[in-house]
Amino acid sequence: MDASSPATTNLELVTIGTELLLGFTVDTNSAHIGRVLSDRGIRITRRTAVSDDPAAIRDAIGAALARTGAVLTTGGLGPTRDDISRQVVAELLEMPLVFDESVWQALVQRFARLGRVPAETNRSQAMVPTGGTILSNRWGSAPGLWLESPRGLVIMLPGVPVEMRKLLEHEVAPRLADRSTGLVIRSATLRTTGVAESTLAERIGSLEDDLAPLGLAYLPGTAGVDLRLTAWQLPPGEADTRLREGVDRLGAVVGPCAYGEDEADLAAVLLDQLRAKGLHLAVAESCTGGLVAGRLTEIPGSSDVFLGGVVAYANQAKIDLLQVPPEVIVRQGAVSAETAEAMVRGVQARFGAEVAIAVTGIAGPDGGTPEKPVGTVWFAFAIGERVESVLGRFVGSRSEIRARAAQTALFGMLGRARGDRSP
Repeated sequence: MDASSPATTNLELVTIGTELLLGFTVDTNSAHIGRVLSDRGIRITRRTAVSDDPAAIRDAIGAALARTGAVLTTGGLGPTRDDISRQVVAELLEMPLVFDESVWQALVQRFARLGRVPAETNRSQAMVPTGGTILSNRWGSAPGLWLESPRGLVIMLPGVPVEMRKLLEHEVAPRLADRSTGLVIRSATLRTTGVAESTLAERIGSLEDDLAPLGLAYLPGTAGVDLRLTAWQLPPGEADTRLREGVDRLGAVVGPCAYGEDEADLAAVLLDQLRAKGLHLAVAESCTGGLVAGRLTEIPGSSDVFLGGVVAYANQAKIDLLQVPPEVIVRQGAVSAETAEAMVRGVQARFGAEVAIAVTGIAGPDGGTPEKPVGTVWFAFAIGERVESVLGRFVGSRSEIRARAAQTALFGMLGRARGDRSP
C-alpha cells in the first residue's frame, strides 16, 4: 500500500440516472462492482440510486463521504444536458473544472476511427476537476475520474456497462487493491433445487453456527435455493480454505438436492452426467413450451447428448407427433400420469434416445379444476425400458410455474441418472 494513501476498506456506491429510478434500465453495474471489489478486500457498505438532479447527486455523494470517506459513482459522464455528475462533484469537492486538451484529442482520434467528428457537446467530456486523475477510457468516450480531496475519495465511472466494467477492472480495482489491508471478502455458493428454504434450514440446523466465522445466506428463487457462504476480511488463503470446507460440510448435510457450486447451471450438470454415461436425451414438452429444450441448447456442445425435442401443446399434436393414444387423453386427460408416460415413450422412440423427459401440466392463469388446479404438472422419465411418472404442484405466475416445471424436469432426470431418484 502506498504510504501516502490512506487504507480504503469501506466504500459507498452512488448510481446516477433517472432511468434507473423509473425502472427503464436495470442496474447490473452495482452487482458487478460489489463482486469485483469484495474480492480485493473492499466492502460496499451502502448503495444509493439518485436521479439526474444536482441537489440529489450532491446530497448523496456528500453524505457518503461523511460516512466512509470514499465513494464510487456510475453515470452522468456523457455529453448530454442531463450528464451533470462531473460538474456537481467538482463543485462539491471545490476542484474547479478545467479543459484538458489531452482528453479532447483522445476523443477526436476515437471519433476519427469511427469516421465521425465529435460534436461541440462532447467538449464537456474533456472537462476535468483540477487536480483529478484521468482514468483513460479505451472502450468509450467518457473517461473515468479519480478525485482525492480533503473530503475524501470520489471515483467516477461512466454508466455504460461495458465501459464501466473495463475501467473498473483495469483502472479502479488495482488502485483500490493497493490501498486495501490485504484482507478479502469472498463468497462461495452451493446450489440446490427441489427443496424448500425452510426445509433446508431445518437440515442445516446448528451447522450454521459451526461454520463461523463464515456467514450463511439463503437465496431462494424460481430455480431453487442458493446457499451462499461469505468469508469477511480474511487473508486470501484462509478465506479459500474455510469456504471450501464450508461448502463440503453443507453439501454433506443437504444431500442430493445440491447439484453444483457458484454459477453451475443445472442443464450443464445434467448434460455432463449423461455424457459420462454415454446416454442421449430427448424431451417432450407441453406446458413448458420448449423451456426444457431451451435450457439444454443454451449450453455449448450440448448436441453430443441432446438429440432433440417435441413441443406438443395441443392434444392432437400429442397424438400425431408422440403417438399418445387418443383414448388415454379422453379418459385420463392431457394432464395425467398416463399421458406423460405415453409422451415420454413416444419421444424416446422418435429420437432413438436412451433417456427421455416429458412434461404436461396447467400453467394458468386459467384452465384449472378442483381436481387439477393451476400448477398441476405431470413429469415422466424414461431410462431404457423403465418409465416413471411424478406429480408436481407449483405456485406462482404462469412464467414462474413454467420455469419451476422446467427446473424440476431437469433435476428429475439428473437424480435418476445419478441414481438418487429425485425429485
